Amino acid sequence: MVKIGQIELGEFPLLLAPMEDVSDPPFRAVCKEGGADLMYTEFISSEGLIRDAAKSRQKLDIFEYERPIGIQLFGGDIGNMVQSAEIATAARPDLIDINYGCPVKAVACRGAGAALLQDIPKMVKMTEEIVKCTHLPVTVKTRLGWDESTKNILEVAERLQDIGIKALSIHGRTRVQMYKGEADWTLIGKVKENPRIHIPIFGNGDIDSPEKALEYKNRYGVDGVMIGRAAIGYPWIFQEIKHYIKHGERPLPPDMNERVRATKKHLEFSIRWKGDKLGVFEMRRHYTNYFKGINDFKPFRMRLVEAPTEAEVLAILDEVVSTYNGTVVAA
Repeated sequence: MVKIGQIELGEFPLLLAPMEDVSDPPFRAVCKEGGADLMYTEFISSEGLIRDAAKSRQKLDIFEYERPIGIQLFGGDIGNMVQSAEIATAARPDLIDINYGCPVKAVACRGAGAALLQDIPKMVKMTEEIVKCTHLPVTVKTRLGWDESTKNILEVAERLQDIGIKALSIHGRTRVQMYKGEADWTLIGKVKENPRIHIPIFGNGDIDSPEKALEYKNRYGVDGVMIGRAAIGYPWIFQEIKHYIKHGERPLPPDMNERVRATKKHLEFSIRWKGDKLGVFEMRRHYTNYFKGINDFKPFRMRLVEAPTEAEVLAILDEVVSTYNGTVVAA
């Protein structure tokens, strides 16, 4: 049984990665139903929380059915990160996660996210102060290092464990790589093999099929895997991985009825959380992913992204079901 503190996650937990502008409550709702064992909020700016910025505060919204769930924070100032961790703790998540992996320029150039990989003493000190300020388990998500010459994750894992984190998720790329090239899990496996490491180690990067999840589980010995982009528009990947690990074969992929059902659920929650207008508008970016690989779907997609109301979207989705009549599309 894999545990983060006292949180039990099963034998080989599947984690939904925190993704900016993706991992909001509506998206998390369909992924939880799809089998995600642990989820995180979108990453939240410590400065935004302290300034009481509406967008940052809204990201603190969590719901009972999502549990266990972590709130992920990022920032470059230790004092601000401690204060934001206290604010996040009051929102009653199950854990606090620190982002030391975001590679985007707007974050790294502010000394946050992956930028901390260039200042390990500061990373350790920041983490230590956050661990001290909250009663919740603290976890970290990071990368192999800043670039090819500074892949320091072996040292980072030991030092962060020693000051009290309860789990570590590692993305198998450096900051310089961004999301390009293939993720290298070799060092993730070496962290897990280290006899000094006793906290759960989760691997992240390029897990896009049940076959790869099982292969990496066996090859690198990780305690679980974190899935990001592969879950966008395909929340069924979690259940498919679990089925494949247990039975050695893939289940049937979702047919059109199931795809439409998940899309409707996502839309319903989007409207409930964001309001009628914004909920319909922000759902538009998801239609391509939910219906990826469907032959001759473009006319429906164009109508869906132009439909201004929930009623019109639902009518189009009903038309999709009747047109495709249970079509099954492989992932």
